[in-house]
Amino acid sequence: MGNPFVHVELSSTDLAKARPFYKSLFDWKLEDVEMGGGVTYTLIKVGDGTGGGMMKQMTPGAPSFWLPYVLVDDIAAATAKAKKLGAKVMKDVTEVMGMGSLSIIIDPSGATLGLWQPKRK
Repeated sequence: MGNPFVHVELSSTDLAKARPFYKSLFDWKLEDVEMGGGVTYTLIKVGDGTGGGMMKQMTPGAPSFWLPYVLVDDIAAATAKAKKLGAKVMKDVTEVMGMGSLSIIIDPSGATLGLWQPKRK
């Protein structure tokens, strides 16, 4: 079986508009988590299916966008393999609050994708 999509994240230029819109449209349960440094991450809890999160767009001048994440067994190996296959690594392997690690790539066609490896227990 192939690697599944496991998380979808919104980077928004206007969370004050995005949060109530998506909560009302899809009946999502939203839960804020303080990330430190004045950054809040909003978890999107959907019940069954792939959940996600919302955060303030951190890149000045960049538009709002959704980013899907794919589950991988070895984040370093998957990121290196993507690069070898022609991807550009936008964000190299980064630990996320002791929950796991992510990287962000741009595939050879220009599409952005996140890779995710949960912390091993």
